[in-house]
Formats: sequence, C-alpha cells, structure tokens
Amino acid sequence: MSISRRNFLKTSALASMVVATPYLVPKSAFGANETVTVGIVGLGIRGAYEHLPRFAKLPNVKVVALADADMARTDAAVKKLEMDFGQKADGYADMRKIFDRKDIDAIGNATMNYWHGLATIWACQADKHVYCEKPLSHFIWEGRQMVKAAEKYNRIVQCGTQNRSRQSTRDIMEYIKSGQLGKIKYVTAFANKPRTSVGKRTEPLPIPPTVDYDLWCGPAKDGPVYRNNLQYDCSFTWNMGDGESANQGVHEIDIARWVLGINELPRRVISFGGRFVWDDAADVPNTQMIYYDYPETPILYEVHNMRENKDPNSPAANTLGFGTGIIVHCEDGKAFISYGTAIAYDAEGKQVASWSTEETHFENFIDAVRSGRKEDLNSDALVGHISTTICNAGNVSYRLGKPASVSEQKAAIADVPLFGEMYERFLQHIAQHDVDADTTILGPWLTCDPKNECFVDNDEANRIVKGFYRNPYLVEEII
Repeated sequence: MSISRRNFLKTSALASMVVATPYLVPKSAFGANETVTVGIVGLGIRGAYEHLPRFAKLPNVKVVALADADMARTDAAVKKLEMDFGQKADGYADMRKIFDRKDIDAIGNATMNYWHGLATIWACQADKHVYCEKPLSHFIWEGRQMVKAAEKYNRIVQCGTQNRSRQSTRDIMEYIKSGQLGKIKYVTAFANKPRTSVGKRTEPLPIPPTVDYDLWCGPAKDGPVYRNNLQYDCSFTWNMGDGESANQGVHEIDIARWVLGINELPRRVISFGGRFVWDDAADVPNTQMIYYDYPETPILYEVHNMRENKDPNSPAANTLGFGTGIIVHCEDGKAFISYGTAIAYDAEGKQVASWSTEETHFENFIDAVRSGRKEDLNSDALVGHISTTICNAGNVSYRLGKPASVSEQKAAIADVPLFGEMYERFLQHIAQHDVDADTTILGPWLTCDPKNECFVDNDEANRIVKGFYRNPYLVEEII
C-alpha cells in the first residue's frame, strides 16, 4: 500500500536527474551569520501571507523557492516576495522540484491538511527540515509516520501550534501550576468561529487552467467539485479536511493537554453534532461536541460555526461568554487562554491576573535549524502528533455516528455529568436555529488504545485511523 518518495520519483519526469544525483545532506548546524535557505510549499493564506513574510523578515534567512499546484498562486507569491522583501525565488507547480534542490535547507509546509503528511515525509527524505502547519496530519497513523520520518532522517520538524512559542501561555501555565487557582477539575475548549455554507452546485465546478488538478488533489480523491470554491473550502470535507474540531481544535487541545500534562489518547471518546441548516457540498459538522474522557481531568470541546441565532447579522456564538480558546476550571477560580491572551479569574469571577504576548514560532524553528537540536523546538513532530491525534480521535467517533433521538443522546451521556452541562448548551444553541434535535448525529463511545494509537475492537474506526490514499500518492510506513 505504500511507496517511498524516491521510488515515486522514478516514475516522474524528474527520475533521471534524481537517480543520477545523490541527495546532499545539509549541515547539522549553522553559524549565526550563515544563511538558511527556505522553500515554501502551499501558497494560500498561510503560505503567502504568513510563511512567506515571516521567513523573509528573519535575519540571514532567504526564501529561494515557492511551489503550489495552482501556478496563479505561485506566480503571485514570487512577485510578492520580490516586491515586499527584495528576494527572488523560483516558482514551481510541483513541490518535489523544491525537495530535489541541494541548496535548500528548510521547508515551510503550508499545504492543505490532506497534503501535510506526504509533503513532510518527502521533505524529510530529501534531508530538509520542515515547519508544518497544523493539524500535523490528516489521519492518526499518518501522523506517527511523520514522527518516524523526522527521527529516521534526523530532521527538525516543527508543528504550527504557535501557542507553544507564546510567553503569555507559558506564564499562565506557571500561574496555574503554582496552585493559586487551586486544583484543576476539567478543561472546556471551544471554537466559536462563524462560517458560511460552501454552496452546492448542480454542475461540477470548472477547474481553473492554472491548476494541476491531479497534483492539487494528491493523496485525496480527485472527483468533481460541487462547492462554489475550489481552495480553502475543501477543508470542510472529510476527503481533504478535518473540520473545525481538528483544524482549529488542535490549538486548544494542545494547550489543554499541556496544562494537564497529558501525552496520550483518552481512555474513551464520544462526539455528536451535525451540519445543520446549510444544505451544501460539505460534510464535516458545523456544530460539534466532543468528550475526551481522561479520568482525573476530562476535556470537553465545542464547535459553533453557526452564529448565535438564525439572524445572519447576529453575533458569533460563545461558550460561557468566551469566543475561541480554553477555560481551565479550577477549585478556586478559572483561567482563559487564547491567541496570546491569558486571564486568570478568582472564584467570584474577578480578574486577578492577565498576560498578552506575540508568538515567536518561526523564530524558534529557525533557531533549532541553526543549532541542529530538535530539543530546541517548542512544538516538535511528536508534540504536534499527540495533539492532532486526540482531535482526530473525536472526529472518528463523529464519522461513525448516526442520527439519534434526544432520548438516545441523553442515554449515551447519562454517566457523564459534565457532558450534560455541555449538552444543554448544545440544545439551546440549535434551538435558536430552529433545528430539530432528533436530527443530531450521535457517534459511539470509542475505547482508545493509547499505546497503539487506535481503538479497541472496532475495525471500522481503525480503517479511518489508517487513512485513505489515492495511488500513487501513498504514505509509506517508515521503518
């Protein structure tokens, strides 16, 4: 089922060059004044407007190559780099042309979720260090192969969970661990991000002539597109994306498990929700509840992509008065953490401390590339993999779910009082949109096998763990 990058390239137009020329292993460390050369793959919002300027602004870092399967994006990024930063880069449709270049030290992987795994593994095999956007992987098994690739090829691989590089997050972690808010009871994490329907066409969307559609699809299915937009909206399909609970949720779950000291899957997980109101060409939920059953300190996760009510001008939904982030519930107060803002409250709800800082995640990555020490990374491949795996586990439950009545929903969570509180918020929210609660998709409780990163006695769930790939873009097992 798997194929290595090198074997795949034997069938490509680049085969003769790759076979004839051995890979050059970059230096393990760089001096402070030596230039680190970077290639960026995936030139959407994150690639063109975050990776490109963040790398280009760093001292002694030079962006020399850009690639996207949509050459319109590649050409625009090449022009942006030169106009804004005075740096010239070669542009490609095929990321493999960047990986084959001996003069490139590091890769910024800003592709869509379904390309993260294969692109990162290929880059590691080509002896490149990688900054990979979150979520680290599209499937649980795939994420473990990324960790193995980083280890086998001795590469620096950073996952884009930027809160690991925020001093404000570190400060409130120390505040909580100092005991000033008392013992942690549980964590509520949430993403209240208003989205809209992706549309539902009667005829397939014409693929722009600038797009190499086979390459753009890569490991994912390459069928006709019935969304209104080709690019980012693909993240709201299971084929190419992971829904809000993983795409955004990995940020919140990463902080939650960090403060709790969790480094593995929960003992069990359940999810429910639905893609309510919007009859469109997407299939991930726009409203979702997940319970990660850690026995001492459970984690609850909520997604609300619909607004507060059915009025399209109503405010974004909220969770206990907050937008997107986490609440650490403690015996003597609580802490809110989100996007560089961290606030501590006492038991009466009075603010007692706050912090706010920017993140330095790209800087941390380059520093680790210079030192040659993965220990210097704030969010290495393993850190990103564990956080992503927890999110993906919740989605597996949802993907196996079926419509269930309110009585069936309540029966499923009867032994979990905390879930009952979250469930009531869910019912109140969908009622504001005139949604029949009996149309809710209820996933099963899945018992996790943390050691093997799969599920106990559930073949259907474990098929999703292993992932689905389109030949010849297959993720190999790294041995």
